[in-house]
Amino acid sequence: MIKKYLLLLFLVIIPLLSSAQQEVSIIPAPQNCKLGDGYFNLSGNNKLFADRPFENELHFLQKELLRYRGITTAISCEDKKATILLKKADCQNCLYQIEVNQHRITISSNSDQGIFYGVVSLLQLVNNAKTVEQSLQIPCITVKDFPEMGWRGLMLDESRHFFGKVKVKSILDWMAYYKLNWFHWHLTDEPGWRIEIKKYPKLALVGGVGTFTNASSPSQYYTQEDIKEIVAYAKERKIEIIPEIDMPGHATAANRAYPEFSGGGSEKHPEFTFNPAKEGTYQYLTNILKEVNVLFPSQMIHLGGDEVSFGIERWKADSSIQQLMKIKKLADLKAVENYFMQRMADSLIYLNAKVLAWDEMAEVDLPRNRSIIFWWRHDNPGQLKKSLENGYQTVVCPRLPFYFDFVQKDDHRFGRKWAGGFNDLQSVYDFSISKLSIDSKYLLQILGVQANIWTETIINEQRLDYLMFPRIAALAETSWSSAKGKNYDNFLLRLKPHIELYKQQRIYYFDPFEPGNHPEPVLW
Repeated sequence: MIKKYLLLLFLVIIPLLSSAQQEVSIIPAPQNCKLGDGYFNLSGNNKLFADRPFENELHFLQKELLRYRGITTAISCEDKKATILLKKADCQNCLYQIEVNQHRITISSNSDQGIFYGVVSLLQLVNNAKTVEQSLQIPCITVKDFPEMGWRGLMLDESRHFFGKVKVKSILDWMAYYKLNWFHWHLTDEPGWRIEIKKYPKLALVGGVGTFTNASSPSQYYTQEDIKEIVAYAKERKIEIIPEIDMPGHATAANRAYPEFSGGGSEKHPEFTFNPAKEGTYQYLTNILKEVNVLFPSQMIHLGGDEVSFGIERWKADSSIQQLMKIKKLADLKAVENYFMQRMADSLIYLNAKVLAWDEMAEVDLPRNRSIIFWWRHDNPGQLKKSLENGYQTVVCPRLPFYFDFVQKDDHRFGRKWAGGFNDLQSVYDFSISKLSIDSKYLLQILGVQANIWTETIINEQRLDYLMFPRIAALAETSWSSAKGKNYDNFLLRLKPHIELYKQQRIYYFDPFEPGNHPEPVLW
């Protein structure tokens, strides 16, 4: 009899718990969340009000309610008449606070960023709400929240395959929906140059020709007006954009346009480098960086600095480079590379911009207070240690598990693996800085984490979405939520309503619950 009673209790309680989790299916999980009794009824009859600093966030909420649920709301002139209130207030030990009772929704923060993230959490509740008598039922809830990490990033490579302004805006929308705040934009590499530079128009017109899979496809690039529009769009969503202008390697597209600055390459990587011994190279690249710095208010430019050894064969025989080594007392070609990066870093510092680079630059003597290193080589933890020991702030983005161009299942055929390893949803979710065995004295130098999407194997939007969703949700929780409170099974419960939203928004996602629903898009 007792066993039957326990079984009945189990069958009743478990569905109730699952229902409660879905009602508060906020991703990333808030630091503190308490479900109350009852619901707030949301409809077009509700009026909104914002304290003066938060009018932009209020308008964003209006637009998103219309976009997602077709609800049109009006702004009240008085806070007393509003049922949704964005309020300026100090939130002790949190960035923002949400209070939902049966009569009113109040989002509080002392910053526009906090208010925005509160709005995003509310929108997730709205998107999961059921319609009852022409109103959406928002559960009564108290949320107190703040991010664990300051850097919650996503990188998109558009040199190898170009996706365009509409798709980039869509990515920024989803980044905002998951509270990611740094968009690293890889705009130049071997296949194509994707940003207009007024002083050197052939960079886009000639360097923009071709992709990784079609060397003769028409030129594709972003005009400076496109850049301004996208930067403004990101700003509204509290996202900073970091442009990457790769150097001294990965310069093939640029060298097609202006071969006089080429340092040569190798058989597999022709015209791969800029010429480090030619004085004009430094002025040329500095002029480019000047325009880029004006276009991106983040005052940060990523200079790449990776894999230069792929194409330095001609450096060995170049008499001008040998002369440079003699004059500057550079012991080897790695020292030449470091000399080049130091000079270009000086140009950025002169522009009052920060220098960002991949982990190959961890041993270069760059200005410690103005430089950030990105550790990407998971198989070389020594570079992470070197970056931290040398005093650099560091963003963690190891191939395993944060390269989203890697496949998500062992039987997926189209995409990359590393020695049989791949990046499934759980590996992204389970990542923790604590697993890296970093000396505690260096932890404050870790800015956060970032996922990178390289596009050699991504030729269309369908495949891009398939590799990004739902891993972007796991990335969000890994970078925002407390590691102590993370639970993968709980995450999956909260993810299910998000999968439904992907369907509604026509995202071609990977389905971790029923993988057969959306088969892997073919590569070609």
